[in-house]
Amino acid sequence: MSVSVQKIIEPAVLGEGPHWDDKQQALYFVDINLKSINKYVPATGVHTKTLLDGRVGFIVPVDGTNDQFVVGVERKFLIIQWDGENNSKVKIVKELGEVDQDVPTTRINDGKADPKGRLYAGTMGHEEPPGNFLMEKGSLYRWDRRGIGKMCSSISISNGLAWDLREKAMYYNDSPECKIRQYDYDVDTGDISNLKYIFDFKKNDIEGFPDGMTIDTDGNLWVAVFDGSCVLKIDPKAGSVLQKIPIPAKQVTSVTFGGPNLDVLFVTTASMNIKEEQKPPCGATFMVLGLGVKGHHNVNFKLP
Repeated sequence: MSVSVQKIIEPAVLGEGPHWDDKQQALYFVDINLKSINKYVPATGVHTKTLLDGRVGFIVPVDGTNDQFVVGVERKFLIIQWDGENNSKVKIVKELGEVDQDVPTTRINDGKADPKGRLYAGTMGHEEPPGNFLMEKGSLYRWDRRGIGKMCSSISISNGLAWDLREKAMYYNDSPECKIRQYDYDVDTGDISNLKYIFDFKKNDIEGFPDGMTIDTDGNLWVAVFDGSCVLKIDPKAGSVLQKIPIPAKQVTSVTFGGPNLDVLFVTTASMNIKEEQKPPCGATFMVLGLGVKGHHNVNFKLP
């Protein structure tokens, strides 16, 4: 089976944070600039969305529920209730906390649950005009039963979390660095240590920036390349590119595996007019078939 890239959802402004929910057999994602949370069911082709009161950086289902999610809105972590219907009302169930209170110009940009269901999410500097960021104003945070803890500081644009339990590693992107970070990861505590860089975009002549990413069952990273019109498959041990998947949108923002067999790669993109107009299908959400690999189950957020 050859690799095929198919558009499944019409263009958004800044699609981001795709999460595949096995139980619902649905893809959730956000449009940061349009302040929307989205649900797509491949079996029916139905796409629904609704608006939140603020820019939303990620959406992750709460474990054990059908209609509750943890979201990052501006600088707050919230538990919300949404029935998944189009334009339906969202109820705020609980506020978990607010971050970066000393830097009120940042916003939450990306977040995921780690293998134990803890929430990791980071912030990014103020952006004005589009494409012009305040550098090193953000941080990476973890939320668990102990509350909110700061994991990294001086982050410019927090992106791209992935974990490998066999390697006891966490991978992370601060996009403007143009490098992929690896930390030693303690699954029992959620602590990270010993930063090293395992792939350098510039040294490998890769145009663009590392954005969202995921990991397959072989331990290889799949990295969305913003301003690069592609997704890269990277071997983190060798620091080499194994495969390049062209995407018909310049601003590729994030990826996750999903589908009944976890062998479909869902890809979000953006259509931000930074240097030039981003015409359709820029901003669309795509699925990639025929890759011959599988991803891990996306972990839902576990409330203590």
